[in-house]
Amino acid sequence: MKGFSIKTEIEEYDTFAEFANVAGLSAEDLVLCGEHTYDRYIAPLGTGVQTLFREKYGTGEPTDAAVDAIIDALRAKKFNRIIAVGGGTVIDIAKAVAVAGPEDKVDDLYDNVASLKKYHPLIIVPTTCGTGSEVTNISVINRVSKGVKMGLAADAMYADKAIMITNMLESMPYKVFATSSIDAMVHSVESFLSPNGCSISRIFSTEALKTIITCWSKAVAAGGGDAWKTYAADFLKASNWAGLGFGYAGCAAVHACAYPLGSVYHIPHGQSNQLMFASVMKKYKELKPVGRINDLEKVIGDTLQVKPEEALEALYSLMDKVLKCEPLKNFGVKESDLPVFAHDVIGTQQRLLKNNYLPLTEEQVLDIYKAAF
Repeated sequence: MKGFSIKTEIEEYDTFAEFANVAGLSAEDLVLCGEHTYDRYIAPLGTGVQTLFREKYGTGEPTDAAVDAIIDALRAKKFNRIIAVGGGTVIDIAKAVAVAGPEDKVDDLYDNVASLKKYHPLIIVPTTCGTGSEVTNISVINRVSKGVKMGLAADAMYADKAIMITNMLESMPYKVFATSSIDAMVHSVESFLSPNGCSISRIFSTEALKTIITCWSKAVAAGGGDAWKTYAADFLKASNWAGLGFGYAGCAAVHACAYPLGSVYHIPHGQSNQLMFASVMKKYKELKPVGRINDLEKVIGDTLQVKPEEALEALYSLMDKVLKCEPLKNFGVKESDLPVFAHDVIGTQQRLLKNNYLPLTEEQVLDIYKAAF
């Protein structure tokens, strides 16, 4: 078994200005972010940093074409550190850019994973409470040219530093909060159940899950809406802990089944995870009712103060109050898509499926899609 280690230095600050001062941000740094983030937090500081705005290269989750265009745009720039300030999309792009050589394209990165090296120091400042990617070595890109959304994992893509600043979440819209916190919850559950986890990784997965569930419950009890902001610091920490959990143990079938939904129908990542979560858990319970899933039920049950056998249903109900879960067909998914998705998941997502609570066949994956349809 590989040893558990934290490869990224994690720092906490009260404000972005405090971080910028300590880090000595200057014209030698490249900040990759959204324009709104730059205008709100970075421009007023007058640091003179170079910038690259994500919006100029499309919207939604990163595609191979967008990342290739960004790599091309940066060839003429001279900079030292990359400072990624944003959610999962910005972070995924920054990781790819950090390991892209002068002549590389996205396909080259996937084709040469074992030999990737970091060309620029990478600092990540997350602005959502879901990705956890600031402490993982994974970048997920929709390879439109190949018709598949795939993760790229290499140790060279670990950030040198992850900067945790709670007030970076203050302008996050409710829908982004909901989908990102659901993503973090799924990270915690999948890494908890993973056969490739260890006792240390499960500490992070467990604490992340308990924190998210507790804060969801409090926010819902307070009327929902912006009530979550009272617990923003806890959600941000939980997202980070879940990242440490799945960075070691991996994500699994929920993420694998969600990827085609994001790739083909552009459903936000956290929401696509939500759409698949209950169906995957129910299939797990059907096929292997006795195992680590019982430990999961106890953690959830103790946190929600329900019996273990009622825990998963209670979690589905709570999550539904955070963001209403809908059937796949409501997003335009066609029944004829389902066998195609199941086939593609088995064929292209073994990186994730190896972390399943138990192995799944293509027929069983199709059953999961049908249950969510």
